[in-house]
Amino acid sequence: MWAYILKRLLLMIPTLLGILTITFVVIQFVPGGPVEQMVSQLQGRNAGGEAAGAGGGADYRGRQGVDAAQVEEIRKLYGFDKPAGERYLQMLGQFARFDLGKSFYHNKDVWELILEKLPVSITLGLWTFLLTYLISVPLGIAKAVRAGTRFDTGTTLLMLLGYAIPSFVLGVVLMVLFAGGSFVQWFPLRGLTSANWDELTMMGKLLDYLWHIILPVTAMVMGSFAVITLMTKNSVLEEIRKQYVLTARAKGLPDRTVLWRHVFRNALIPIMTGFPAAFVGAFFSGSLLIETLFSLDGLGLLSYESAIRRDYPVVLGSLFLFTLIGLVTTLIRDLAYVWVDPRVRYD
Repeated sequence: MWAYILKRLLLMIPTLLGILTITFVVIQFVPGGPVEQMVSQLQGRNAGGEAAGAGGGADYRGRQGVDAAQVEEIRKLYGFDKPAGERYLQMLGQFARFDLGKSFYHNKDVWELILEKLPVSITLGLWTFLLTYLISVPLGIAKAVRAGTRFDTGTTLLMLLGYAIPSFVLGVVLMVLFAGGSFVQWFPLRGLTSANWDELTMMGKLLDYLWHIILPVTAMVMGSFAVITLMTKNSVLEEIRKQYVLTARAKGLPDRTVLWRHVFRNALIPIMTGFPAAFVGAFFSGSLLIETLFSLDGLGLLSYESAIRRDYPVVLGSLFLFTLIGLVTTLIRDLAYVWVDPRVRYD
């Protein structure tokens, strides 16, 4: 087992290296880089790189009115006075020490930025992930046991309806209905805490926190129910029809024991396959639109804005962190197979 774990950890290195290399190469050909945007700002134009043209070449077309020495100082400030190969090796050396660099736009360390935005992403991701699995798995089992009944049909229709509505559309609907739109104002419109957060008691802070996250978490969770629930139902139904279930029942074991001790463990295997993607997606990539809609400043919004602003240290640092978390989560999932299915061996 330990040899397998060591092998998987070592295989993470070329995976990370490949992803970072591809991203770094692509960045070299993206127009409107940080130098061009700074030149545009000095020219008094917008920061979208319009003054620099689409080529992104070394001459920085459209820099009329900005002294060449000043442009060279900007290039040196951002490190673009060095060859691409040297910058690439420098980046790898920093990441090997878990030094993600310094943001061009925020003038802060990338780690500091990530830690500032992490509470929002943890809030949305943790609640979304836990609620999705804690509700979907038992619901899927209940649907499998009652397959073909009105309960099964009714819950399937409701889940498909929630799955068909995009999370940001549902978020807008919830805001209109319950956050001061055309109807009632039961929930706040933005933020994770109220203005008087510091003055509240411990219980008051907890209630205020829950009051703020109900709408964004509901919008994120609804679309995830259908996939996990139907996957659980189909997996349980497939296991129930197998011979070992008939044998266990013939020996006189109660249905509850057969279901939870035997069927459930075997049915978990296909469910766990999507665990890493669901985990990473819920914590990071899946919350961008919800963060924007409810004015929550998290990692999803940070990554998006950094890509738009060409803040390359934040883009590469966030990608490095997300990839590393995804790889570690995948390893944990594979190791959990041993617990779920004793027949699995990694020796």
